[in-house]
Amino acid sequence: MEAGFQRALAEYAAPTLCGSKCGSLLCISDRACSVTENVVEFNRAFKTLGLRIRLMCRCRDRVRLYVYRPGELEKRLALPEVQSLLADFGYSSGMDAGKCLSRLSMRIACAGGFPHEIGVFLGYPARDVAGFIENGGRNFKLCGLWKVYGDTLDALRLFDEYAKCREYLCNRLGEGCDLYTALLPESMEVS
Repeated sequence: MEAGFQRALAEYAAPTLCGSKCGSLLCISDRACSVTENVVEFNRAFKTLGLRIRLMCRCRDRVRLYVYRPGELEKRLALPEVQSLLADFGYSSGMDAGKCLSRLSMRIACAGGFPHEIGVFLGYPARDVAGFIENGGRNFKLCGLWKVYGDTLDALRLFDEYAKCREYLCNRLGEGCDLYTALLPESMEVS
């Protein structure tokens, strides 16, 4: 995988790569690197670590990629509060993660932006996603990596954990380590 692609993943998807959340979304220039080839190589190599990348949409010379942990996403989508929230946006309880991601991809392309339920796929607490939708993005208790409407202490803990994941991976790449080696269980020392 190209170094620039690895750096982009470390910067924007570190919490997912390190196992702290189910998914991350990043936008990357198709001109900066061979995105398709890098995605194919990532999916082949990182499957053993329980990771995948899915192309969500292509907009001019940029692509939106969803980096995720399929097993964690399936568990998340099975939660009753998540199913209830997604039902309002046309996701049925019988949809598996792949079908849900197809629906999300279609909604991103049609909306020309981000449908509000995307927070569910990014691992944000369901209460915060629902709060954002109900309040139109206003009246939040805390604003950090997302707008918090529920437990602020838990959100602060997660913000810190995600920052440590990013710092760890970016530092490892800076030391000359490749992304795959940095993510091997014996290499992980995120604390």
